[in-house]
Amino acid sequence: MKCPDIKQLMIRSLNPEADAADIARQLENAGVSYDFGNDFTARVSEKLFSQGRVIPFEPDFVTNLSSVFYRIAVTGVAAIILLLISIFIMEGSLSVNSFLGITDTFDESIVYLLTGN
Repeated sequence: MKCPDIKQLMIRSLNPEADAADIARQLENAGVSYDFGNDFTARVSEKLFSQGRVIPFEPDFVTNLSSVFYRIAVTGVAAIILLLISIFIMEGSLSVNSFLGITDTFDESIVYLLTGN
């Protein structure tokens, strides 16, 4: 039986007025046969009604929570940096020393504290 013939039989089988026995007979005459084993129904029932492997949803939740945390953390750090820059600009002390938190100290004393010389 050729592919278009099988397609026509399948389309005719969807018709509610079609005779299922006639379609099955035509398939058998064409050489198509369905031979199921003795334990076919038991195996199908076992697959349908047995307890399958349960996939926990925790890894998906943790992954989503992790990605959301990183987005919020990066946004928060950017907001803090912008806030610090705006404070330094309003104070009028936008310099390297103000970013490092160095006030009322001399460069020589910092070098002495870091190196001991």
